[in-house]
Amino acid sequence: MSNARTGYAVVGGPAFSLRLKSDCGTVHVAERSVTVVLGEPRGADMRPLTAAEVARIAGDGKAAANRESLRGRFAVVHFDLAQACVTLITDCFAVLPLCWAVEGSKLEFSDRADAVGPANQREIDLQAVFSYVYFHVIPAPRTIFRGVQRLPAATRLSFDAGGPRSASTWQPVFEAKQDFNLAIERERFRTLLRQAVEREATTPRIGAFLSGGTDSSTVVGQLGLATGAPVDAFAIGFEASGYDEMSYARLSAGHFNARLHEHYLTPDELVRAIPLVAAHYDQPFGNSSALPAYYCAHLARDHGVEKLLAGDGGDELFGGNTRYARQKVFGLYDAAPDCLRRRAIEPLMLGSSGARNVPGIRKLARYVEQARVPMPARMESYNLLDRFGADAVFTPAFLQRVDRSDPPALQREVYESTAARSIVDRMIAYDWRFTLTDSDLPKVRCTAQLANELVGFPLLDDDLVDFSVELPASMKVRGLTLRYFFKDALRDFLPEQVIRKKKHGFGLPFGPWLVRDEPLARFASLSLERLAARGFIRRELVHDLFSNRLREHSGFYGEMVWVLMMLEHWLERHASNFRVD
Repeated sequence: MSNARTGYAVVGGPAFSLRLKSDCGTVHVAERSVTVVLGEPRGADMRPLTAAEVARIAGDGKAAANRESLRGRFAVVHFDLAQACVTLITDCFAVLPLCWAVEGSKLEFSDRADAVGPANQREIDLQAVFSYVYFHVIPAPRTIFRGVQRLPAATRLSFDAGGPRSASTWQPVFEAKQDFNLAIERERFRTLLRQAVEREATTPRIGAFLSGGTDSSTVVGQLGLATGAPVDAFAIGFEASGYDEMSYARLSAGHFNARLHEHYLTPDELVRAIPLVAAHYDQPFGNSSALPAYYCAHLARDHGVEKLLAGDGGDELFGGNTRYARQKVFGLYDAAPDCLRRRAIEPLMLGSSGARNVPGIRKLARYVEQARVPMPARMESYNLLDRFGADAVFTPAFLQRVDRSDPPALQREVYESTAARSIVDRMIAYDWRFTLTDSDLPKVRCTAQLANELVGFPLLDDDLVDFSVELPASMKVRGLTLRYFFKDALRDFLPEQVIRKKKHGFGLPFGPWLVRDEPLARFASLSLERLAARGFIRRELVHDLFSNRLREHSGFYGEMVWVLMMLEHWLERHASNFRVD
């Protein structure tokens, strides 16, 4: 792609060479170093840093290892010519990605996985394909290409004659503030929120996504205060029952005197845009909200807006995902004495088929069955690959060459490494990795890029992140009430209907459209048939999806069609000859 930033460095001998494409952000050249700066790095006080200041921090091993020295949204590549060492650094959410590979004494890197190494030498990693179908994205550090890695969030990678060495620059510690005062913290939060939006309002031609939910409405309202003018807000609607949120977008726009620009997405537009969006990503990407996000960003570009602010992060910082409350209820079972669970409850609930036929007991038995599953596996109850079973999805030839346990092992590693006492905080940190860094942020960033738009994420401002880790878990999810503190702090700012509404965002009614729109169904079916011809998914799966599953639950099983369809269209563009024999 023309917008890729690519380079390489040879380390360990007399030669030290650097080659970068012209579109590479800001470059600082000193006597013995070269530093490439992408994004908008900030210092400990959140002041924007110059490229020279970033170069000094990146060249100081101690400072570069500490998030407090380098904050904001950025990716940095630093070449120390004196030490023959190159260092790559990502921010705490890896909003701007860095991918890399080592070949002998040469380190190759780019902000795109498909720009690392010669195109004719890149091999598809079958394990990454398995992970993609499991996660619907490919979590870092793996990429779709064998030997090419993506730097995880908050990571510093150094490469010299001794090879690559990586280390974390930040591990969030969830430690509730001891002297928490609701009134004081409410005002402090609102100040930090205002400052976060002001930092992102860096261009006069600025607008915002608006789904009508709590986060996007908050950003639109704060942006209006920051600019002192009506905000251009952009919303996507769907002619599908249970999916269209336009009424809430209109409500928020009217409340904040914003100019709302609407577009209703159609199945025909999906057919036209799917190959374009799938091919734009540097590796397969299966978040179905990417298409609405793309059309929303395109709508903004058509109206002369150059930068859009997104509301991503509010749920994951302040406890807004419905599974936080659901898993909190299941977590109560863990608090029961072990002897009571094993000797009384479980034999009664699970040991007698007759007792389980009693309506009240049946419900309790289902609760016990789920509660017994350890976290984080319990959150995967609705995982599509698990529901089908890998043997029903993939061919034996493919499964013989992958490790089925790899995705759950990565999930356990992330969940168990979190420094938090509360199950809510553990799930939040888990979502920072898998929901934000690997899915939602690439969704918005890449589709905005395709529409030639800049994008900002004010709710992921470092000061707000630091505030959230000190916020007691009971202030995030109080009882079963999600986002308790966030909503309480903004109750006199947001419309009451928005505070009470359920979360939807830009959820795409792809499954319901599949069963009622013949051209879209034909397009998707042909895509999956071509994928099956590559030899790694079963042809029987394609038949089952379109003949049975979509009729049973179009919304749920439509996601599997989407994930596989986007994989095929990515392969057609990037690895057309790929197949598993």
